[in-house]
Amino acid sequence: MRVLLVEDDTGVAGALAETLHARGHAVTSVGRGADALHRHREADLLLLDLGLPDLNGLDVLRKIRQVSPVPVIVLTARGDERSVVRGLRLGADDYLTKPVRLAELLARMDAVVRRAGVRDTTADDAVVRLEDVEIDLGGRRVLVAGRDIGLTTKEFAVLAVLATRPGTAVSRQQLMDEVWGDAYLAISRSLDVHMTQLRAKLDRPGLLTTIRGFGYRLGRG
Repeated sequence: MRVLLVEDDTGVAGALAETLHARGHAVTSVGRGADALHRHREADLLLLDLGLPDLNGLDVLRKIRQVSPVPVIVLTARGDERSVVRGLRLGADDYLTKPVRLAELLARMDAVVRRAGVRDTTADDAVVRLEDVEIDLGGRRVLVAGRDIGLTTKEFAVLAVLATRPGTAVSRQQLMDEVWGDAYLAISRSLDVHMTQLRAKLDRPGLLTTIRGFGYRLGRG
């Protein structure tokens, strides 16, 4: 796959690029956020460091998400809860802290791209309607009372899994497996963050409910 590695530490970038090349990936390395904004359309996946010399990596992520659904894995030394949550809310598909284990990085890259590819090639044309909420699975947009609520790629993916089973309980493990590609690679709090954001954007209390100890249900059952 074509990987855009956004990393200002040339030593780290060189070692990681060499390893990914050896695994068959075509890697382009850039050291500035501005370069990522100009070249993200050339890649199948972005590995994005947050500590960049010209722009905050989270601002780079936010700007990319405004124009592109390209999968992004944040790869950074910032492992604090606040940075993780902000990254996920801004649309990161995954978040890994340095030093990263190569096997885990490769597995997460495959999972993120596989899920993005499956969504692109098997998009359903159905439209699911629940009260005044309209979920266009083919067009990948959600209207509430006729207004597009602007979900991120991952928020839509979570909602789509539930929307294809309206009124049915879906387990947390199944959601993580379908959205992230592997429940064992998914970060549990990632799902929690996206659910919180979904509820806030839908603004329809009771429509998206938590089934304690199991998972979630879309619809009032």
